[in-house]
Amino acid sequence: MVTSTLVLVICLALLFDYTNGFHDAANSIATIVSTKVLTPFQAVLWAATFNFIVFFFVKEHNVAKTVSKIVNEHFVTLHVLLAGLIAAITWNLITWWFGIPSSSSHTLIGGFAGAGITNAIYMGANGITAINLKLVLTTIAYIVLAPLIGLIVAYIVTIIVLHLSKNSRPATAEKWFKRMQLVSSALLSYAHGGNDAQKVMGIIYVALIAAKVIGSGAMMPNWIPLACYSAIALGTLSGGWKIVKTMGSRITKITPLEGVSAETAGAITLFFTQYFGIPVSTTHTITGSIIGVGLTKRLSAVRWGVTVNLIWAWIITIPVSALIAAGVFALLRLV
Repeated sequence: MVTSTLVLVICLALLFDYTNGFHDAANSIATIVSTKVLTPFQAVLWAATFNFIVFFFVKEHNVAKTVSKIVNEHFVTLHVLLAGLIAAITWNLITWWFGIPSSSSHTLIGGFAGAGITNAIYMGANGITAINLKLVLTTIAYIVLAPLIGLIVAYIVTIIVLHLSKNSRPATAEKWFKRMQLVSSALLSYAHGGNDAQKVMGIIYVALIAAKVIGSGAMMPNWIPLACYSAIALGTLSGGWKIVKTMGSRITKITPLEGVSAETAGAITLFFTQYFGIPVSTTHTITGSIIGVGLTKRLSAVRWGVTVNLIWAWIITIPVSALIAAGVFALLRLV
Protein backbone atom coordinates (compact mmCIF):
# COMPACT_ATOMS: atom_id res chain seq x y z
CA MET A 1 0.00 0.00 0.00
CA VAL A 2 1.37 3.40 -1.03
CA THR A 3 1.38 5.70 2.00
CA SER A 4 2.78 9.13 2.74
CA THR A 5 5.50 7.46 4.85
CA LEU A 6 6.54 5.28 1.90
CA VAL A 7 6.70 8.32 -0.38
CA LEU A 8 8.80 10.14 2.24
CA VAL A 9 11.19 7.16 2.51
CA ILE A 10 11.62 7.03 -1.28
CA CYS A 11 12.18 10.80 -1.49
CA LEU A 12 14.76 10.70 1.32
CA ALA A 13 16.47 7.71 -0.28
CA LEU A 14 16.85 9.64 -3.54
CA LEU A 15 17.98 12.72 -1.57
CA PHE A 16 20.64 10.55 0.06
CA ASP A 17 21.64 9.29 -3.38
CA TYR A 18 21.95 12.91 -4.49
CA THR A 19 24.12 13.79 -1.47
CA ASN A 20 26.15 10.65 -2.18
CA GLY A 21 26.80 12.04 -5.66
CA PHE A 22 28.15 15.42 -4.53
CA HIS A 23 29.87 13.89 -1.50
CA ASP A 24 31.66 11.29 -3.62
CA ALA A 25 32.14 13.43 -6.74
CA ALA A 26 35.66 14.03 -5.49
CA ASN A 27 36.45 10.34 -5.84
CA SER A 28 35.94 10.52 -9.58
CA ILE A 29 37.22 14.00 -10.37
CA ALA A 30 39.84 14.94 -7.76
CA THR A 31 42.84 13.62 -9.66
CA ILE A 32 41.68 14.77 -13.10
CA VAL A 33 41.09 18.31 -11.72
CA SER A 34 44.34 18.44 -9.75
CA THR A 35 46.31 17.44 -12.87
CA LYS A 36 44.40 20.11 -14.88
CA VAL A 37 43.30 17.62 -17.54
CA LEU A 38 39.77 19.04 -17.21
CA THR A 39 38.30 22.10 -15.56
CA PRO A 40 36.14 21.43 -12.49
CA PHE A 41 32.90 21.91 -14.47
CA GLN A 42 34.07 19.69 -17.33
CA ALA A 43 35.15 17.06 -14.80
CA VAL A 44 31.81 16.88 -12.96
CA LEU A 45 29.92 16.77 -16.26
CA TRP A 46 32.18 13.94 -17.45
CA ALA A 47 31.77 12.01 -14.19
CA ALA A 48 28.00 12.52 -14.01
CA THR A 49 27.56 11.22 -17.54
CA PHE A 50 29.30 7.96 -16.69
CA ASN A 51 27.47 7.73 -13.36
CA PHE A 52 24.23 7.64 -15.30
CA ILE A 53 24.99 5.46 -18.33
CA VAL A 54 25.53 2.49 -16.00
CA PHE A 55 21.72 2.19 -16.11
CA PHE A 56 21.85 0.95 -19.70
CA PHE A 57 24.48 -1.72 -19.10
CA VAL A 58 24.16 -3.16 -15.58
CA LYS A 59 21.15 -5.43 -15.08
CA GLU A 60 22.38 -7.57 -12.16
CA HIS A 61 22.15 -5.50 -8.99
CA ASN A 62 24.22 -7.64 -6.62
CA VAL A 63 25.16 -4.80 -4.27
CA ALA A 64 21.48 -3.79 -3.97
CA LYS A 65 20.60 -7.37 -2.99
CA THR A 66 23.27 -7.33 -0.28
CA VAL A 67 22.11 -4.01 1.20
CA SER A 68 18.49 -5.19 1.21
CA LYS A 69 19.54 -8.07 3.49
CA ILE A 70 21.57 -6.06 6.04
CA VAL A 71 18.55 -5.97 8.40
CA ASN A 72 16.45 -9.12 8.66
CA GLU A 73 13.05 -8.66 7.03
CA HIS A 74 11.11 -9.31 10.27
CA PHE A 75 12.57 -6.14 11.82
CA VAL A 76 12.29 -3.85 8.77
CA THR A 77 9.59 -1.18 8.89
CA LEU A 78 9.23 2.10 7.07
CA HIS A 79 10.21 3.90 10.29
CA VAL A 80 13.44 1.85 10.47
CA LEU A 81 14.26 2.91 6.91
CA LEU A 82 13.27 6.52 7.62
CA ALA A 83 15.52 6.70 10.70
CA GLY A 84 18.42 5.10 8.84
CA LEU A 85 18.14 7.54 5.95
CA ILE A 86 17.89 10.61 8.18
CA ALA A 87 21.02 9.46 10.04
CA ALA A 88 22.91 8.78 6.79
CA ILE A 89 22.00 12.14 5.26
CA THR A 90 22.95 13.94 8.49
CA TRP A 91 26.40 12.32 8.66
CA ASN A 92 26.96 12.88 4.91
CA LEU A 93 26.26 16.59 5.30
CA ILE A 94 28.43 16.94 8.43
CA THR A 95 31.44 15.26 6.79
CA TRP A 96 30.89 17.18 3.54
CA TRP A 97 30.81 20.48 5.44
CA PHE A 98 34.15 19.74 7.11
CA GLY A 99 35.67 18.36 3.90
CA ILE A 100 36.08 14.84 5.29
CA PRO A 101 35.94 12.12 2.58
CA SER A 102 34.03 9.59 4.69
CA SER A 103 32.04 6.72 3.24
CA SER A 104 28.47 7.37 2.07
CA SER A 105 28.07 3.61 1.70
CA HIS A 106 29.02 2.88 5.29
CA THR A 107 26.93 5.68 6.76
CA LEU A 108 23.87 4.25 4.96
CA ILE A 109 24.60 0.72 6.18
CA GLY A 110 25.36 1.98 9.71
CA GLY A 111 22.13 3.97 9.82
CA PHE A 112 20.03 1.07 8.50
CA ALA A 113 21.60 -1.41 10.93
CA GLY A 114 21.36 0.97 13.92
CA ALA A 115 17.66 1.61 13.35
CA GLY A 116 17.00 -2.12 12.83
CA ILE A 117 18.80 -3.05 16.06
CA THR A 118 16.85 -0.38 17.98
CA ASN A 119 13.55 -1.67 16.57
CA ALA A 120 14.43 -5.21 17.65
CA ILE A 121 15.16 -4.00 21.20
CA TYR A 122 11.80 -2.22 21.33
CA MET A 123 10.18 -5.47 20.18
CA GLY A 124 11.85 -7.30 23.07
CA ALA A 125 14.31 -9.20 20.90
CA ASN A 126 18.10 -9.41 20.99
CA GLY A 127 19.32 -6.45 18.93
CA ILE A 128 21.97 -8.51 17.16
CA THR A 129 19.29 -10.83 15.75
CA ALA A 130 17.98 -7.87 13.73
CA ILE A 131 21.02 -7.76 11.45
CA ASN A 132 22.65 -10.19 9.07
CA LEU A 133 25.87 -10.41 11.04
CA LYS A 134 27.84 -12.07 8.24
CA LEU A 135 27.06 -9.26 5.79
CA VAL A 136 27.76 -6.55 8.37
CA LEU A 137 31.10 -8.10 9.35
CA THR A 138 32.05 -8.46 5.66
CA THR A 139 31.25 -4.78 5.12
CA ILE A 140 33.33 -3.81 8.17
CA ALA A 141 36.22 -6.00 6.97
CA TYR A 142 36.26 -4.14 3.65
CA ILE A 143 36.82 -0.85 5.48
CA VAL A 144 40.38 -2.20 5.68
CA LEU A 145 40.45 -4.47 2.62
CA ALA A 146 39.05 -2.07 -0.02
CA PRO A 147 41.74 0.63 0.43
CA LEU A 148 44.39 -2.06 0.85
CA ILE A 149 43.37 -3.73 -2.43
CA GLY A 150 43.27 -0.30 -4.11
CA LEU A 151 46.73 0.49 -2.72
CA ILE A 152 48.28 -2.77 -3.94
CA VAL A 153 46.66 -2.61 -7.39
CA ALA A 154 47.68 1.07 -7.79
CA TYR A 155 51.26 0.30 -6.78
CA ILE A 156 51.48 -2.56 -9.30
CA VAL A 157 49.80 -0.56 -12.10
CA THR A 158 52.11 2.42 -11.51
CA ILE A 159 55.23 0.25 -11.60
CA ILE A 160 54.06 -1.39 -14.86
CA VAL A 161 53.22 1.99 -16.44
CA LEU A 162 56.57 3.46 -15.38
CA HIS A 163 58.40 0.48 -16.87
CA LEU A 164 56.50 0.68 -20.18
CA SER A 165 57.09 4.43 -20.54
CA LYS A 166 60.69 4.65 -19.28
CA ASN A 167 62.07 5.31 -22.78
CA SER A 168 59.42 7.86 -23.74
CA ARG A 169 60.06 11.58 -24.00
CA PRO A 170 58.57 13.26 -20.88
CA ALA A 171 56.51 15.79 -22.86
CA THR A 172 55.07 13.12 -25.18
CA ALA A 173 54.37 10.76 -22.29
CA GLU A 174 52.55 13.43 -20.30
CA LYS A 175 50.37 14.32 -23.30
CA TRP A 176 49.33 10.67 -23.67
CA PHE A 177 48.73 10.23 -19.95
CA LYS A 178 46.42 13.23 -19.95
CA ARG A 179 44.40 11.58 -22.73
CA MET A 180 44.40 8.26 -20.90
CA GLN A 181 43.19 9.99 -17.74
CA LEU A 182 39.94 10.78 -19.52
CA VAL A 183 39.44 7.03 -19.95
CA SER A 184 40.52 6.07 -16.42
CA SER A 185 38.32 8.78 -14.89
CA ALA A 186 35.36 7.58 -16.96
CA LEU A 187 35.94 4.00 -15.77
CA LEU A 188 36.08 5.13 -12.15
CA SER A 189 32.89 7.20 -12.53
CA TYR A 190 31.14 4.26 -14.18
CA ALA A 191 32.23 1.94 -11.35
CA HIS A 192 31.24 4.56 -8.74
CA GLY A 193 27.73 4.90 -10.20
CA GLY A 194 27.31 1.14 -10.49
CA ASN A 195 28.44 0.51 -6.92
CA ASP A 196 27.00 3.40 -4.92
CA ALA A 197 23.62 3.90 -6.59
CA GLN A 198 22.82 0.23 -5.99
CA LYS A 199 22.91 0.74 -2.21
CA VAL A 200 19.96 3.13 -2.44
CA MET A 201 18.19 0.71 -4.81
CA GLY A 202 18.37 -1.88 -2.04
CA ILE A 203 16.79 0.54 0.47
CA ILE A 204 13.91 1.52 -1.85
CA TYR A 205 13.33 -2.13 -2.77
CA VAL A 206 13.06 -3.07 0.94
CA ALA A 207 10.72 -0.10 1.52
CA LEU A 208 8.33 -1.38 -1.16
CA ILE A 209 8.35 -4.82 0.48
CA ALA A 210 7.80 -3.35 3.97
CA ALA A 211 4.84 -1.33 2.63
CA LYS A 212 3.51 -4.49 0.91
CA VAL A 213 3.56 -2.80 -2.51
CA ILE A 214 5.52 -5.78 -3.84
CA GLY A 215 6.08 -9.22 -2.38
CA SER A 216 9.28 -10.48 -0.80
CA GLY A 217 11.65 -11.76 -3.49
CA ALA A 218 9.80 -9.93 -6.30
CA MET A 219 11.68 -8.45 -9.24
CA MET A 220 12.95 -4.93 -8.68
CA PRO A 221 10.79 -2.42 -10.61
CA ASN A 222 12.75 -0.80 -13.43
CA TRP A 223 11.99 2.74 -12.23
CA ILE A 224 14.15 2.21 -9.13
CA PRO A 225 17.50 1.88 -11.00
CA LEU A 226 16.53 4.74 -13.35
CA ALA A 227 15.70 7.04 -10.43
CA CYS A 228 18.83 6.09 -8.45
CA TYR A 229 21.31 6.51 -11.31
CA SER A 230 19.68 9.85 -12.17
CA ALA A 231 19.90 11.09 -8.57
CA ILE A 232 23.57 10.18 -8.11
CA ALA A 233 24.46 11.75 -11.48
CA LEU A 234 22.68 15.00 -10.53
CA GLY A 235 24.51 14.96 -7.21
CA THR A 236 27.84 14.56 -8.98
CA LEU A 237 26.97 17.54 -11.18
CA SER A 238 26.68 19.59 -7.98
CA GLY A 239 30.31 18.76 -7.21
CA GLY A 240 32.06 18.38 -3.89
CA TRP A 241 34.79 21.00 -3.95
CA LYS A 242 35.67 20.83 -0.26
CA ILE A 243 36.53 17.14 -0.57
CA VAL A 244 38.20 17.53 -3.97
CA LYS A 245 40.96 19.54 -2.30
CA THR A 246 41.67 16.76 0.24
CA MET A 247 41.57 13.94 -2.29
CA GLY A 248 43.37 15.77 -5.09
CA SER A 249 46.31 17.33 -3.30
CA ARG A 250 46.54 16.79 0.44
CA ILE A 251 47.26 13.04 0.41
CA THR A 252 50.04 13.14 -2.19
CA LYS A 253 50.92 15.23 -5.23
CA ILE A 254 49.38 13.72 -8.36
CA THR A 255 50.67 13.84 -11.96
CA PRO A 256 48.69 12.64 -15.02
CA LEU A 257 50.60 9.32 -14.98
CA GLU A 258 49.74 8.79 -11.33
CA GLY A 259 46.16 9.91 -11.91
CA VAL A 260 45.74 7.22 -14.57
CA SER A 261 47.18 4.59 -12.22
CA ALA A 262 45.08 5.61 -9.21
CA GLU A 263 41.81 5.82 -11.16
CA THR A 264 42.44 2.54 -13.01
CA ALA A 265 43.22 0.76 -9.74
CA GLY A 266 40.13 2.22 -8.08
CA ALA A 267 37.92 1.14 -10.98
CA ILE A 268 39.36 -2.41 -11.00
CA THR A 269 38.72 -2.76 -7.26
CA LEU A 270 35.15 -1.46 -7.57
CA PHE A 271 34.33 -3.74 -10.51
CA PHE A 272 35.63 -6.70 -8.51
CA THR A 273 33.59 -5.92 -5.38
CA GLN A 274 30.49 -5.02 -7.39
CA TYR A 275 30.59 -8.41 -9.12
CA PHE A 276 30.58 -10.16 -5.74
CA GLY A 277 27.92 -7.84 -4.31
CA ILE A 278 30.18 -6.32 -1.63
CA PRO A 279 29.04 -2.79 -0.63
CA VAL A 280 32.47 -1.17 -0.37
CA SER A 281 33.29 2.51 -0.11
CA THR A 282 34.36 4.30 -3.27
CA THR A 283 36.03 6.87 -1.01
CA HIS A 284 38.12 4.26 0.79
CA THR A 285 39.05 2.56 -2.47
CA ILE A 286 40.33 5.63 -4.33
CA THR A 287 42.11 6.91 -1.20
CA GLY A 288 43.99 3.61 -0.97
CA SER A 289 44.79 3.86 -4.68
CA ILE A 290 46.21 7.39 -4.31
CA ILE A 291 48.36 6.24 -1.39
CA GLY A 292 49.60 3.29 -3.48
CA VAL A 293 50.66 5.70 -6.21
CA GLY A 294 52.47 7.89 -3.69
CA LEU A 295 54.35 4.89 -2.28
CA THR A 296 55.98 4.22 -5.67
CA LYS A 297 57.94 7.44 -5.19
CA ARG A 298 58.91 7.14 -1.54
CA LEU A 299 57.27 6.59 1.83
CA SER A 300 57.45 10.29 2.71
CA ALA A 301 55.56 11.26 -0.48
CA VAL A 302 52.34 10.34 1.33
CA ARG A 303 51.12 12.87 3.88
CA TRP A 304 50.46 10.35 6.63
CA GLY A 305 49.00 12.92 9.05
CA VAL A 306 46.12 13.58 6.64
CA THR A 307 45.75 9.86 5.96
CA VAL A 308 45.48 8.98 9.66
CA ASN A 309 42.73 11.59 10.09
CA LEU A 310 40.84 10.03 7.18
CA ILE A 311 41.14 6.56 8.73
CA TRP A 312 39.65 7.83 11.99
CA ALA A 313 36.69 9.22 10.02
CA TRP A 314 36.24 5.82 8.38
CA ILE A 315 36.34 3.97 11.72
CA ILE A 316 33.69 6.11 13.40
CA THR A 317 31.28 6.38 10.43
CA ILE A 318 29.32 3.14 11.00
CA PRO A 319 28.96 3.42 14.82
CA VAL A 320 28.14 7.14 14.74
CA SER A 321 25.56 6.64 11.97
CA ALA A 322 24.06 3.73 13.92
CA LEU A 323 23.77 5.86 17.09
CA ILE A 324 22.18 8.77 15.20
CA ALA A 325 19.70 6.35 13.61
CA ALA A 326 18.88 4.82 17.01
CA GLY A 327 18.11 8.28 18.37
CA VAL A 328 15.99 9.23 15.36
CA PHE A 329 14.06 5.94 15.55
CA ALA A 330 13.32 6.54 19.25
CA LEU A 331 12.03 10.04 18.41
CA LEU A 332 9.87 8.67 15.58
CA ARG A 333 8.27 6.23 18.03
CA LEU A 334 7.40 9.12 20.35
CA VAL A 335 5.85 11.04 17.46
